[in-house]
Amino acid sequence: MKSTNEPRIIAVVIATGIASVVTQLVLIREFLSQFQGNEIVIALILFSWLTLGGLGTLLARPAAGGRLATLQALHWLSLALVLFSTPTLFGARLLRDLVFTRGVSVGFYPTFVYIASITAPYALLIGFLLPLSLFGLRSQRADYPGALVYIWDNIGDVSGGALFSFLVVFWMTPVQAIAAAHLPLLAAALFLQPSGRRPGPARMWPSAAVFLVLVAAVAAEKATLAPSQGELAHYRETRYGRITVVAQQELVTLYQDGAPLLSSQDEASAEEAVHYALAQIEDAKRVLLISAPAGVMEELEKYRLESIDYIEVDPDLTEVLFDFNLLKRIPALRVIHADGRAFLADTSTSYDAILVHLNDPQTFQTNRFFTDRFLSLARSRLSEQGVLGFSMGGFDNYLAEPQRRKLSSIYHTAKAEFSDVLMLPGERVFFICSNRPLQTGIPDLLRRKGISTLSISAYYEGNVTPERISYLRGQMDPAAPPNTELAPYVMRTAFSEWFAKYDSSPLWFMGALACVLGFYFWHASRVEFVLFSTGWVAMGSEILIIFAFQIFFGYIYFQIGLIVTAFLAGLLPGALWGHRRTARARRVLVLSDIALIGLLAATFAAVHAGDRLGQAFYLFLGFTVSFACGLQFPAALRLRGDDGRAATGVFSADLIGAALGTLVTSTILIPFLGITGAIGALMGLKLLSLLIAGTLHENLVAQTISD
Repeated sequence: MKSTNEPRIIAVVIATGIASVVTQLVLIREFLSQFQGNEIVIALILFSWLTLGGLGTLLARPAAGGRLATLQALHWLSLALVLFSTPTLFGARLLRDLVFTRGVSVGFYPTFVYIASITAPYALLIGFLLPLSLFGLRSQRADYPGALVYIWDNIGDVSGGALFSFLVVFWMTPVQAIAAAHLPLLAAALFLQPSGRRPGPARMWPSAAVFLVLVAAVAAEKATLAPSQGELAHYRETRYGRITVVAQQELVTLYQDGAPLLSSQDEASAEEAVHYALAQIEDAKRVLLISAPAGVMEELEKYRLESIDYIEVDPDLTEVLFDFNLLKRIPALRVIHADGRAFLADTSTSYDAILVHLNDPQTFQTNRFFTDRFLSLARSRLSEQGVLGFSMGGFDNYLAEPQRRKLSSIYHTAKAEFSDVLMLPGERVFFICSNRPLQTGIPDLLRRKGISTLSISAYYEGNVTPERISYLRGQMDPAAPPNTELAPYVMRTAFSEWFAKYDSSPLWFMGALACVLGFYFWHASRVEFVLFSTGWVAMGSEILIIFAFQIFFGYIYFQIGLIVTAFLAGLLPGALWGHRRTARARRVLVLSDIALIGLLAATFAAVHAGDRLGQAFYLFLGFTVSFACGLQFPAALRLRGDDGRAATGVFSADLIGAALGTLVTSTILIPFLGITGAIGALMGLKLLSLLIAGTLHENLVAQTISD
């Protein structure tokens, strides 16, 4: 006979899955905003989340107490999880400027410690609650299958991912999203009673107090975004990022994802972005802008152009730019809301100039506009006299080695596509690329056209001297490799520079992890190693697809929910299918390992096809990878005995493997081996797992790897 509390505990498991996934995705977006869209932050969040969750799962082993104690603990810890949710988000948002100097970039280790510290209480509780729920179910029915808890949890995870992807990202602010996602858990915990009766006043008051905390957090959200200086003139969460506008006297600055995008008092940037390129053209008619600095339209007006196509993917961003007079509407202007690369690939229009105004390629999202493929695409859309203009961070008197390597790579990549590449030094190094000769005397060219400027006419000839141009050209390293999409040399250099800037190295961290792993493997069973490798490959594949989305489609801020949901969605049917075949558990592990190796080979082929396969293919690929991973969990539980100790061991092996797969794939494999090399490394790990799975026996309970 089914216990009264059994469906209530299942409701807690599902509600916890919904709350945890929405919180995880909201925190990813929040930390991306705090750390300027750096994709490594995604890996650090997932690593911290999964590692702490695995630790919480291991800590739950001694918690298998009596019926009353387990249900009471589940009730109060569920309330604690709801209570910690909004303070976790506020901590991520408010503490950064208290812990670190405002406006200063932060090194790898401080970033990691900060993220882990913020997420620790919530992630530990998430890991603790899943096995505790299993113990609670077994206090109601002693033979309750552990695989079913995994399935209920996955139903909650998928529901949370879908809620985020199709509702939260469009209609809710971060605090509203977290508060709404935790309401089902608050209700489920309220009705969790050891006696099975309806909740009395002793349970109602704590739950009511937690509900009021959520309401207060929603009311206080905008106050948490107030800048330390100036006034918050505008705030909006969009599908593509966070937009804030800060007004300080006459200065208006627009921030996107926490980084200053443009300012109302930066006329020099607008002049350089326009005139360095257009001065080279005798009679320009059609111009394409991919993003733009403030004041750029006033400079373009001076050329009496027939058409100006301005590309910006986020319609909310362009609305803010025009509302705050950071951009001017002019007759020739056509605003197009699309991805810049996708638009170039689809259009048949020929342009006299393509002007790209983006931050330096320190993320895969921006790097995709500095690769061989983009430069080739841009060249194919230029007229005979056409020029391409873009820029990177510059220098004063001395060109530092990391920047020299990055500029050299971009220079050689551009030279492979254009016959003439002109580099103009300054606070930013401007690349002017064309298949006809280019001239350095920009002020003279502008005077002959009758175009007046403020900054260029006053400062160009003193700053951009022939000696500085010659020095910059002479610093280009002939051995620097081109910047390709699947092996982005500039990204690898930027990653190494991040560590070198703070006199640190990721090798110390990886060395410590290797020691811990060695100890773990010595004591882990063979089944746990197979689950460990599966968790590693699952999250490594997810990171690969996240980075592939950045490279081929851009703007992961919007798609992160879809990718995570696709990976979660495959686990449920996989676990259900595997649960039906636990009688042949060893065969399930072997065949699913073979399937994962085949899917990694398919991923290798897919990334070489690039965006030609479309977003749906990559999402389906993620679903199939997670389906194969889901098959293994019931089989592993069957081989390990399916008792409380086996369940926590298998849960934690999967979480720890997933955590390390996230971190190592994003910080070591992809930066230093490239996308294809990282896929090869994951295939090697799964081949080792396949060899171990092939030596297992159906009656295996606790054979360690070292046996």
